[in-house]
Amino acid sequence: MKYFLIAAYILAGASFLKAKEVKEYIPKNNMPTEDLVIDADSFYDPKTDYSNFSGRVTDRDETASILKVTSENKNTNFFRAGDPLKFRVQINTKGDFCEGFVRSIEEGYFVIFVKDLKPCFPNNDYFRRGTALVFQSDRLAERVREASLYRASLLKKKKNYMSQLNQINQNLFSYEEKKVQIASEYDRKIAEIEAEKIKELDKLLNGRNDEIRLQRELAYRLDTIDKEMNFYRIDRHELLVDRWHLDQDLGYPVYKKPEAVRAERAQDPSN
Repeated sequence: MKYFLIAAYILAGASFLKAKEVKEYIPKNNMPTEDLVIDADSFYDPKTDYSNFSGRVTDRDETASILKVTSENKNTNFFRAGDPLKFRVQINTKGDFCEGFVRSIEEGYFVIFVKDLKPCFPNNDYFRRGTALVFQSDRLAERVREASLYRASLLKKKKNYMSQLNQINQNLFSYEEKKVQIASEYDRKIAEIEAEKIKELDKLLNGRNDEIRLQRELAYRLDTIDKEMNFYRIDRHELLVDRWHLDQDLGYPVYKKPEAVRAERAQDPSN
């Protein structure tokens, strides 16, 4: 009873997944081939049919509805839960394909749910572990192509990162050399500045000495000019004592000869 309920639950879930896949899954076989860059670093071959691969049953439940399959095809890692696929027993070449859905994925294995084994396996035979199966999955081929496109973008990024890393490594390896070059360049500039500094200081000192000599020369000439100006100064002097000839020219009553100087008269303000 327990296993019957589990099988019923799985069957109901698979029916829901199948209905959902039928509704939402739209093949993208019309993707432009020019989007994928095929070069020496890519393992994708457009001529290869990636939808067909083989595998072998490693484990199963009692009803043979859940199968664990191993495959040498590493592309099975691109499966996702709910992906539809078809398979048939390898020795039964005349049988039809059975339908299944991927339940989970492990490293080197994937688990599928099988709705019915009748189309691809006789009812009276025991479905044994180790049975070889031939699978067909358009969804896997689409996933492989998408993975190749993504891998091409990763390769482009890797080349970009490698180019940046090489540039960084080159900068790191040439650090000491660049350090010496930069130090030498700035030492040269410092020496030039020092030489220019000394030149300007010498120029300033020479100018100061010239100005000191010019200062002395100008001071000497100013003293000479002051002496000459003092010598050639015109003095307008009004006589206060010896005015005899002046008063006679003006018609004032004076003696014929100058009188003797008298101090009292000389101080008399009336004269």
